Amino acid sequence: MGALNGLKVLDLSRILAGPFCTQMLADLGAEVWKIEPPRGDDTRSWGPPFVRPKASGAPGWEVAAAGESAYYLSCNRGKKSVVVNLKDPRGQQIVQELARQADVLVENYKTGDLARYGLDYASLSQLNPGLIYLSITGYGQNGPRAMEPGYDVAIQGLCGIMSVTGEPEGPPMRVPVAWIDLMTGMNGAIAVLAALQERSRSGLGQHLDLALFDVGLAAMVNLAQSYLLTGQLPERLGNAHPQIVPYGAFEAADGWFMLTIGNDEQYRRVCEATGHVELWEDARFQTNAGRVTHRAELLPRLEAILRTRPRREWLERFSKAGVPVTPVNNLAEALAEPQAQARGMLQQVQHPWLGTVPLLGSPLAHFSRSPAQVQSPPPLLGEHTLEVLCTALGLCPEEVAALEAAGVVKTCPSP
Repeated sequence: MGALNGLKVLDLSRILAGPFCTQMLADLGAEVWKIEPPRGDDTRSWGPPFVRPKASGAPGWEVAAAGESAYYLSCNRGKKSVVVNLKDPRGQQIVQELARQADVLVENYKTGDLARYGLDYASLSQLNPGLIYLSITGYGQNGPRAMEPGYDVAIQGLCGIMSVTGEPEGPPMRVPVAWIDLMTGMNGAIAVLAALQERSRSGLGQHLDLALFDVGLAAMVNLAQSYLLTGQLPERLGNAHPQIVPYGAFEAADGWFMLTIGNDEQYRRVCEATGHVELWEDARFQTNAGRVTHRAELLPRLEAILRTRPRREWLERFSKAGVPVTPVNNLAEALAEPQAQARGMLQQVQHPWLGTVPLLGSPLAHFSRSPAQVQSPPPLLGEHTLEVLCTALGLCPEEVAALEAAGVVKTCPSP
């Protein structure tokens, strides 16, 4: 039994921020009705890579030019796909009836778009006063940019993170994973859970207005606070840290590793482990503030020392000395880490079309009584339309078939 077992979530979101939020809720046990247009969530077409069952008919799947996209599979597990045409008044009515029964609604349409269909908070709260309604937009419901569409990469440029990402002499760089989308999804899940707790006292739902821009700006944390206090803009430092030295990626004779020095005692141990105690005995380097001030004098000397021995030796030496150190892994190495296996971060699920498919696990899987878990595979388009309309709304199969013939809904034939 998941912690959110019994919670019903109506998911009108697509792409990543909203679906990542509702995937977290599904992992925690909520029943998530993913409402999709007839063409499906946009990420169903985002690829390659795509996968499909093996053409030979043998068990398993293969990479192909079309099929289920890796992007879609990454953020939609545990949900039930219901295809509804919102442009049809009958489709709008179906979603309104589902909203009557839902505890939570998550949407990421542009500001004001759902009001055209009677699916905005003002309309649905009349039908269900206890509804928690989460709107995820690029810039929020107010302000000069409120009507603009918002994309992760655009917000990365706007919020300042690209100005401090990359090498000092290089161009601005985005974080390759959709960093702000994912943080917005996590903030969305937190907001929903907080609103549910408040509802347990008041009995009332509320509208939650969450913006990618707000999340991105808040995530600048110490860099933003330093600027607010000093007026000095942070610079791009590559893998280095603006306020801690040494801290970042270092090159060994045969590869890269991360050395993360959190205090002066750890720095002393680094000097001893390298056999160069003179780097500790130098008064300029004995405090973190001194090392930050004199980074240009310290780092070239330390980097030259670290390039003289293989990475494995440095990992062993620093680990034995109690200094935080890790290899710089590629993704294959990261997924093969024994720690990933021990923590259950790789899961195998049975997909109705593809067979056994690997997915990432949930980082919330270690509650003592109600852990998050992969409830079911990412659904096929319309896989649960018939089930949800019959069980939640009491329609009979013949009524669903008539709606499908009229283009209002779409079901998925068995694979």
